[in-house]
Order: sequence, then structure tokens, then C-alpha cells
Amino acid sequence: MSDLKVNVIDHPLIQHKLTLMRCKETGTKDFRELLEEIAMLMAYEITRDFPLKEIDIETPVAKCKAKVLAGKKVGVVPILRAGLGMLNGVVNMIPAARVGHVGMYRDPKTLKPVEYYCKLPSDVAERTLIVVDPMLATGGSASAALTLLKEKGAKSIILMCLVAAPEGIKVINEDHPDVPLYVAAVDEKLNDKGYIIPGLGDAGDRIFGTL
Repeated sequence: MSDLKVNVIDHPLIQHKLTLMRCKETGTKDFRELLEEIAMLMAYEITRDFPLKEIDIETPVAKCKAKVLAGKKVGVVPILRAGLGMLNGVVNMIPAARVGHVGMYRDPKTLKPVEYYCKLPSDVAERTLIVVDPMLATGGSASAALTLLKEKGAKSIILMCLVAAPEGIKVINEDHPDVPLYVAAVDEKLNDKGYIIPGLGDAGDRIFGTL
């Protein structure tokens, strides 16, 4: 674990909500709402170092100088389909963000990623892209999505996941050392089917009620 480059956001509210998500008794409605809430809290943390600039404004009382976001504009890119569960939480915090979509699925036999959809804002090179996907298991789909975004011109990317396995973190570190990785938890390992242990099951199925 010590040689893995990953930022674990261990805020008490995030950890509490993640525990509720892990419980197998948690239903689709609550699971979906908890994921959106965690995504919002994580977005708050990962934007902590975003640059600011000072502008002149006027309050109802007086003129003053105040700070607003500066630097690159933001884009949010969920990896379909489970990444959609984190989209609203991030956009709630950054309403001006443009949204792209990357469709990746993991072949159940080979566990390799297969791309089936990609639609992005036209100015990805000028944006910081926050790529969201709840589960970083083998790392194959996320790595393939990051490669695709770079091929489309993206130069500034952050990867935000809920739960990660060490195997997936290692893949991202090796394939994309320039991409900061933020997670709410690093779990123990993958099982022989490529699921994170202890994990929280199939995030997509639990979000959309397709169990």
C-alpha cells in the first residue's frame, strides 16, 4: 500500500455514508442518494487546491474585492454506466461544469475493457476533467477511459472513485502517473471474478436496481 499513489478522502461523513452503502440491506433508493452525497463531499475535497483570482464586486453595503475560481474550466466525465451515479453530486458543487460521457464495460470472460460510447465537450484540452466511476477494480476500464480522453486532447485529468482495490490503483499509477487519483476507501483485494473484496457489490446494479 505504501508504494501506491492514491489520495484517500477519509472525512467522517464520507466514511459513515460509505458504510451504509456497503450494507447489503441498503436498497436502491438509499444507495443512489448516498452515492450522490459522497460524490458531492469528495468534489469539495478534490477542488481544495483549485486556483482563485480576485475580482471587484459590490455587495448591498459596499464595494469590495472577492475571490472566484480561476484557471481551467471544469468538465465531468462519468464512465458509463455506474459513473452516472456520481455525476449529479459533482455537478451540484460545480454547476458550470460541462459533462462528457465515456462508455466502457468489462468483458466478463477476459475482464478487459471494451469501449462502446464517447461524447465529450469540444474544448477538452482547455478543461480539467474529473472522471468519475464508483469502483476501481482491475483498473482496466478506468485506464482505457483515461487513454481515450488523452487521445481526444485532454491534458488535465483527475480520477475520482468511491472504492478501489490495490490492483486497480497500481494499474492507474503505472499507466497514467500524471493523473491524480482520489478514493474514499482502499479495500483488501480482488476475488477471482474481478470483484473488490469486501467492496459493495456491483455498483451499477445497485444504483439502477438491476440486480
